Amino acid sequence: MTIIACQDVSLQFKGDQTPVLDHIDLQVQKGEFVSIIGKSGSGKTTLLQMIGGLLNPTKGDITVLGNVITEPLTEITYVFQRPVLLEWRTVLENVLMPIELKKRPNQEDRNKAKEVLALVGLADHTNKYPHELSGGMMSRVTLARAFMTEPEILLMDEPFSSLDAMTKEQLQLELMKLTDQFSSTTIFITHDITEAAYLSDRVVLLGEQPARVVKEFQMPFSRLRPKKLKYDPSFIKVVKELYDSIDGLGGSSS
Repeated sequence: MTIIACQDVSLQFKGDQTPVLDHIDLQVQKGEFVSIIGKSGSGKTTLLQMIGGLLNPTKGDITVLGNVITEPLTEITYVFQRPVLLEWRTVLENVLMPIELKKRPNQEDRNKAKEVLALVGLADHTNKYPHELSGGMMSRVTLARAFMTEPEILLMDEPFSSLDAMTKEQLQLELMKLTDQFSSTTIFITHDITEAAYLSDRVVLLGEQPARVVKEFQMPFSRLRPKKLKYDPSFIKVVKELYDSIDGLGGSSS
């Protein structure tokens, strides 16, 4: 079942001579995990913002859950590149924020928040404040908050880019388990090619501006995936193919 569809989508900002995105066609199926990769400035975040209803295309339509999207939907949860936590609120209170936007949290909501925090390894840190947390712990709080409402669609813009390798690897495992548990349809932006291959059912490569979908790669691995998969020759071969495809675009990558 197609849950997100971009049909001949283009975006050109006022005053610019060249579109950022041009003739984008992309479909995402229910429960699918899709990563979007490409060189810096290719429009990955811009495309994610349009799918999230934060920007409207200049041309074409983006359909989400059967409706042309013109504004953010409650069924969509957007996770930004850096954790956005309120410093004066505890971990538990930060996770409860999506509930507070709808109603006053009750004990059932608080219990659920604690359960989700336990899933990301923060069961013993519910009463701490953001300044008491490491970068990895703040990213875990962001993950817990994102899944608090059991989002049907999860849009993630390089959420692990600032983390060290070991913390990133652990969060990748936790994200994989959470998206599987909650059956969330996920679009994930990353510059980390190995991360894209490891997490995704499908990887979409954008070309340079005006960017189009250059190629799509179906990942030949079943989920859930063990850490040791990254050392398997078949996985390494897929990662090399992704790198070669980006290098084939010309210019410099990041």
